Amino acid sequence: MSLVSEIPAAAPNLVAEHYARRLAFETDCSDVYQAITSGNADFVLLDVRGPAMFQEQHIPGAINLPHGKMTARKMAEWPEDTLFVVYCAGPHCNGTDKAALRLGTLGKRVKVMIGGITGWADEGKPFEVG
Repeated sequence: MSLVSEIPAAAPNLVAEHYARRLAFETDCSDVYQAITSGNADFVLLDVRGPAMFQEQHIPGAINLPHGKMTARKMAEWPEDTLFVVYCAGPHCNGTDKAALRLGTLGKRVKVMIGGITGWADEGKPFEVG
Protein backbone atom coordinates (compact mmCIF):
# COMPACT_ATOMS: atom_id res chain seq x y z
CA MET A 1 0.00 0.00 0.00
CA SER A 2 1.35 3.44 -0.92
CA LEU A 3 1.42 6.52 1.26
CA VAL A 4 -1.23 7.91 -1.09
CA SER A 5 -3.74 5.13 -0.44
CA GLU A 6 -2.77 4.42 3.17
CA ILE A 7 -5.61 6.72 4.23
CA PRO A 8 -8.64 5.76 2.15
CA ALA A 9 -10.07 8.33 -0.25
CA ALA A 10 -13.33 9.99 0.73
CA ALA A 11 -16.57 8.73 -0.71
CA PRO A 12 -17.46 10.42 -4.01
CA ASN A 13 -20.47 12.22 -2.53
CA LEU A 14 -18.28 13.67 0.24
CA VAL A 15 -15.72 14.80 -2.34
CA ALA A 16 -18.46 16.55 -4.33
CA GLU A 17 -19.84 18.23 -1.19
CA HIS A 18 -16.38 19.36 -0.08
CA TYR A 19 -15.44 20.96 -3.38
CA ALA A 20 -18.83 22.53 -3.94
CA ARG A 21 -18.51 24.13 -0.51
CA ARG A 22 -14.96 25.26 -1.25
CA LEU A 23 -15.92 26.83 -4.58
CA ALA A 24 -18.69 28.75 -2.80
CA PHE A 25 -15.91 30.55 -0.89
CA GLU A 26 -13.22 30.88 -3.57
CA THR A 27 -12.59 31.82 -7.17
CA ASP A 28 -9.34 32.06 -9.08
CA CYS A 29 -7.39 34.52 -11.22
CA SER A 30 -8.37 32.84 -14.47
CA ASP A 31 -12.10 33.00 -13.75
CA VAL A 32 -11.86 36.64 -12.63
CA TYR A 33 -9.87 37.54 -15.75
CA GLN A 34 -12.36 35.77 -18.02
CA ALA A 35 -15.28 37.62 -16.39
CA ILE A 36 -13.53 41.00 -16.69
CA THR A 37 -12.41 40.57 -20.30
CA SER A 38 -15.74 39.18 -21.48
CA GLY A 39 -17.63 42.11 -19.95
CA ASN A 40 -19.43 39.65 -17.69
CA ALA A 41 -18.07 40.77 -14.31
CA ASP A 42 -21.08 40.35 -12.04
CA PHE A 43 -19.08 41.19 -8.94
CA VAL A 44 -17.13 44.06 -7.40
CA LEU A 45 -13.39 43.36 -7.29
CA LEU A 46 -11.76 44.69 -4.12
CA ASP A 47 -8.01 45.00 -3.69
CA VAL A 48 -7.60 44.86 0.08
CA ARG A 49 -3.90 45.81 0.16
CA GLY A 50 -2.75 49.21 1.33
CA PRO A 51 -3.11 52.27 -0.93
CA ALA A 52 0.63 52.48 -1.74
CA MET A 53 0.71 48.91 -3.04
CA PHE A 54 -2.50 49.53 -4.97
CA GLN A 55 -0.94 52.57 -6.65
CA GLU A 56 2.09 50.51 -7.74
CA GLN A 57 -0.10 48.02 -9.57
CA HIS A 58 -3.51 46.44 -9.32
CA ILE A 59 -5.92 44.34 -11.31
CA PRO A 60 -7.82 46.36 -13.93
CA GLY A 61 -11.17 47.53 -12.58
CA ALA A 62 -10.32 46.80 -8.94
CA ILE A 63 -11.28 49.18 -6.16
CA ASN A 64 -8.85 49.68 -3.29
CA LEU A 65 -10.60 48.98 0.01
CA PRO A 66 -8.50 47.56 2.86
CA HIS A 67 -10.50 45.44 5.30
CA GLY A 68 -10.16 48.05 8.05
CA LYS A 69 -12.15 50.50 5.91
CA MET A 70 -15.02 48.06 5.30
CA THR A 71 -17.71 49.57 7.47
CA ALA A 72 -21.46 49.09 7.29
CA ARG A 73 -21.76 52.64 6.01
CA LYS A 74 -19.14 52.15 3.29
CA MET A 75 -20.52 48.80 2.15
CA ALA A 76 -24.05 50.26 1.95
CA GLU A 77 -22.83 52.09 -1.18
CA TRP A 78 -23.49 48.87 -3.12
CA PRO A 79 -26.78 47.00 -3.58
CA GLU A 80 -27.54 44.45 -0.88
CA ASP A 81 -27.05 41.43 -3.18
CA THR A 82 -23.63 42.53 -4.52
CA LEU A 83 -21.00 39.81 -4.73
CA PHE A 84 -17.55 41.01 -3.69
CA VAL A 85 -14.36 39.30 -4.82
CA VAL A 86 -11.38 40.17 -2.65
CA TYR A 87 -7.67 39.77 -3.26
CA CYS A 88 -4.45 40.75 -1.53
CA ALA A 89 -0.73 40.21 -2.09
CA GLY A 90 -0.86 36.44 -2.50
CA PRO A 91 -0.87 33.10 -0.72
CA HIS A 92 1.48 34.43 1.98
CA CYS A 93 -1.05 37.13 2.96
CA ASN A 94 -4.19 36.74 5.08
CA GLY A 95 -5.69 40.07 4.04
CA THR A 96 -8.34 38.31 1.97
CA ASP A 97 -9.34 36.20 4.95
CA LYS A 98 -9.72 39.31 7.10
CA ALA A 99 -11.70 41.05 4.36
CA ALA A 100 -13.95 38.03 3.81
CA LEU A 101 -14.58 37.78 7.54
CA ARG A 102 -15.41 41.49 7.73
CA LEU A 103 -17.75 41.34 4.72
CA GLY A 104 -19.46 38.20 5.98
CA THR A 105 -19.96 39.82 9.38
CA LEU A 106 -21.54 42.77 7.59
CA GLY A 107 -23.94 40.40 5.81
CA LYS A 108 -22.26 40.68 2.40
CA ARG A 109 -21.64 37.96 -0.17
CA VAL A 110 -17.94 37.42 -0.80
CA LYS A 111 -15.44 35.14 -2.50
CA VAL A 112 -11.67 35.14 -2.15
CA MET A 113 -9.57 35.21 -5.32
CA ILE A 114 -6.97 32.59 -4.49
CA GLY A 115 -3.41 33.46 -5.43
CA GLY A 116 -3.99 37.19 -5.09
CA ILE A 117 -1.82 39.61 -7.03
CA THR A 118 1.01 37.03 -7.04
CA GLY A 119 -1.21 34.49 -8.80
CA TRP A 120 -2.37 37.16 -11.24
CA ALA A 121 1.26 37.97 -12.11
CA ASP A 122 2.20 34.28 -12.33
CA GLU A 123 -0.52 33.82 -14.95
CA GLY A 124 0.81 36.78 -16.96
CA LYS A 125 -2.35 38.85 -16.60
CA PRO A 126 -2.18 42.64 -17.13
CA PHE A 127 -2.05 45.30 -14.42
CA GLU A 128 -3.12 48.91 -14.05
CA VAL A 129 -0.94 51.49 -12.35
CA GLY A 130 -2.04 54.50 -10.35
